[in-house]
Amino acid sequence: MNSRKVIETEALIIGGGATGAGVMRDLALRGIRCLLIDRRDLCAGASGGNHGLLHSGGRYVSNDSHAARECREESDILKRLASHCVEQTGSFFVATNDDDGGFVSRFPGLCSEVGISCESISASEAQEMEPNLTKDLQQVYLLPDATVDPFRLVLDNVADAVRNDGVYRSHTEVVSFEMSNGCITAAVCRDNQTGDLLEIRAQHYVNAGGAWAMEIAKLGGCRDINLHYSKGTLLISHDRLTDRVIHRLRPPSDGDILVPGGTVSVLGTTSVHVDSLADLRPTVEEVDRNIYEGSKMVPDLIKTRYIRAFAGVRPLLQSAPGEDDRAMTRGFALFDHENELTNLVTITGGKLTTYRLMAEKAADLVVKRLGNDQRCKTRDLELINSESSKWTEPGASPRYWYKADNPEDMILCECEMVPQSAVDEIVRSSPESESKMTLEAIALRSRAGKGPCQGSFCSIRIASYLYDCGYYDDESGLRHMKEFLNERFKGLRSIIWGQQAAQMELAEALHCGLMGLDRIETNQDSD
Repeated sequence: MNSRKVIETEALIIGGGATGAGVMRDLALRGIRCLLIDRRDLCAGASGGNHGLLHSGGRYVSNDSHAARECREESDILKRLASHCVEQTGSFFVATNDDDGGFVSRFPGLCSEVGISCESISASEAQEMEPNLTKDLQQVYLLPDATVDPFRLVLDNVADAVRNDGVYRSHTEVVSFEMSNGCITAAVCRDNQTGDLLEIRAQHYVNAGGAWAMEIAKLGGCRDINLHYSKGTLLISHDRLTDRVIHRLRPPSDGDILVPGGTVSVLGTTSVHVDSLADLRPTVEEVDRNIYEGSKMVPDLIKTRYIRAFAGVRPLLQSAPGEDDRAMTRGFALFDHENELTNLVTITGGKLTTYRLMAEKAADLVVKRLGNDQRCKTRDLELINSESSKWTEPGASPRYWYKADNPEDMILCECEMVPQSAVDEIVRSSPESESKMTLEAIALRSRAGKGPCQGSFCSIRIASYLYDCGYYDDESGLRHMKEFLNERFKGLRSIIWGQQAAQMELAEALHCGLMGLDRIETNQDSD
């Protein structure tokens, strides 16, 4: 007799990145009851491990004009419909005197072919607009790139879907499919916090697992997906070094993008083939290569302070064996799996910029199979500005905390000015299945832990506050703290020099000497 908990829905979406959240919102707006699950939490993969660039398409005009055109069209839609998630910075594509003059001269024409605005800027004007730019300039073009907060974007998609009867469950991993007569009858899932198994029975299943999409499809016997895993390492600087996005004006390569975001800048990115999705982290060699190459655009990158490095994986669609990572398309693919399963689709590849289009194409196929005649609404309907996601915005406190003028609302994270009220609101209103949210979940939905100390102080303050409130009442709060700090350390170990080395010594004294966290056992391995 089956004693597992059973959940029923019309559509199960697997993968809580931007694409999965986009599919959830799209289907919910068409009246489809849907459930989104992720084995960890929202933005746990590439959607939380990118530079936050809203592509104009200029980066791909030389080697992937189709992807460039999609980026241009979708970035325009997001600027219009999700403006609260977007900073319209603009971008400079800069060529140094060492760069290929032929490529530089062809670039405006390539942009014109796909409809991307490209304005020539004199070197002196560019340096006046961006004082940290190199003086070694051959040519500068102004393009309409922007930056986007991927966390807020995903949270708002989920919040909008929840308002339309969608449901989100974190820490829920598909371990197998039950199948009959060419259909999936149930997804057998494990609650990764309790270890309990449950069955999710749906009429249709959407695989939006990103880099994990190929493995998820194989659970259903589908082997028609051939993904190439490309790891990209990026660094976060202590300060914001430019107002605009800065690209190196050459074919895509390492260390050729500097993306401003709030009070910091993100430098990237490498492209290294990996065979496994386990234990991905930045290396010292990748960090050094990014800084060396990036400094040719912005010399101050050599001496700036870095507070974190991180790595994400691009799920690239491989068209030929041995194809170079940089040459592979940044486009996406929709697999209908008609020959294996009639109620599973996989959507993978693509960019954060094209997530909405990817979701639309996947949802179109799902509603067709379900006999629903509702058309896509996300191309024209503005994304809601959810109250539960507002704390991901850098500098949100002046808007909300100062205005409230409540002396009892103490700041818990001084680096990013996160107050008690932010933690209260996140715990109370975030669409979440956890009975007790982890510190990692709270940090994902706020700016906590993202400043120079990388959670050294705020992890203790937030956990203590939640204990004082009675939210934590056993050792689980200490375990959550250690797990959160372990994750932050993965991004610190490759940049521990200068001021950050001193920061780490202080953190060790606090966490091990004072708190004794090294003696707390968790479900993850300690680093």
